[in-house]
Amino acid sequence: MSRTWGLWLPALAQMAIIFGASSIPDLTTLPGGLSDHTGHFIGYALLGALVLRARAGGVWRGVTAQIGWQAWLVAAVYGVTDEFHQRFVHGRTPDVHDWMADAAGAGVAVIIGVVAAFGARLEGREV
Repeated sequence: MSRTWGLWLPALAQMAIIFGASSIPDLTTLPGGLSDHTGHFIGYALLGALVLRARAGGVWRGVTAQIGWQAWLVAAVYGVTDEFHQRFVHGRTPDVHDWMADAAGAGVAVIIGVVAAFGARLEGREV
């Protein structure tokens, strides 16, 4: 497997998991009693972190504010496409509040990743 595939496969797998979950008709409850928005937040936080990792080449020194912005944008746009997809699933509807939870989750994860990368650089941990 090429290095590029190795970096992007986790993010693509998370996108597939999100797509699969969005394809379930009449999804009424989430595991563990999570709210809908909490589920969106967590799923897209993971996606944002995985896209950040892939865009940064899997190394702290690759994480920049620009890469963070790009990672958030990829996750947020995927959230828009996911909400659009739900228009075609029986019992599901697109919801701007769901997308806001998607974007917020991705944003929080990306911000944490960017801050951690800068902290690693300040401490001299160029991993």
